[in-house]
Amino acid sequence: MRSCIGLFYIAILAWPAAGQTPDALYADRASPESAARAAELWAADLAETGSFEAAWKLARVSYWLGGHAPEGERRSSLERGIAASRRAIALQPGRPEGHFWLGANMGALAESFGILNGLKYRKSIKDALQTVLRLDPAFMNGSADRAIGRWYFKVPRLFGGSNARAEAHLRAALQYDEDSTISHFFLAEVLLDERRAEEARAELQRVIDAPINPDWVPEDQDYKARAARLLDSLASGR
Repeated sequence: MRSCIGLFYIAILAWPAAGQTPDALYADRASPESAARAAELWAADLAETGSFEAAWKLARVSYWLGGHAPEGERRSSLERGIAASRRAIALQPGRPEGHFWLGANMGALAESFGILNGLKYRKSIKDALQTVLRLDPAFMNGSADRAIGRWYFKVPRLFGGSNARAEAHLRAALQYDEDSTISHFFLAEVLLDERRAEEARAELQRVIDAPINPDWVPEDQDYKARAARLLDSLASGR
């Protein structure tokens, strides 16, 4: 009897505090500790149940941690996100979530950890995002168009990059969400690269003026701050 009671109390202590489900923790992802705890819970759920939802949500939070965890943990977070995405694809190949977060995690790894990673993953990233466009182009308000627009901007022209295609995909993404801070910011970068400074400034101002999306508060705040810094830099000629 005592051993049963002991196990019961251990289980209670191990369970997240009231309100601290992995979804609630992810909503508080601006706190690195909350995001890391959400990842732990989804990883445990995936290991125990093989749940599709746990797989893609682990991939999503791993992507966030790949840009916000302590420096020494970022690469491993993205690699975990890639593995979780592949698990989600294996479980539900006809759903867009696994494909999208596979492209996102690979893209972040390619951007953050050198040209060799960029070249290694460039085809897989594009294939994953094109799969999302085929399955559901409206997924997450056109996020696949935004991500593939980023792909065309970041990949060297020798390997298929194109500012014209980047702009076209980013403008397509904005058809689904005209207030997307990330899409406007990415478009501003393309326009600056094309020496269309006035258009770029207008896009950056749209980032600053856009309402905060309650589902993407940390991301919106991040890109608003980045847009303000870039506008200031352009104004001062730096």
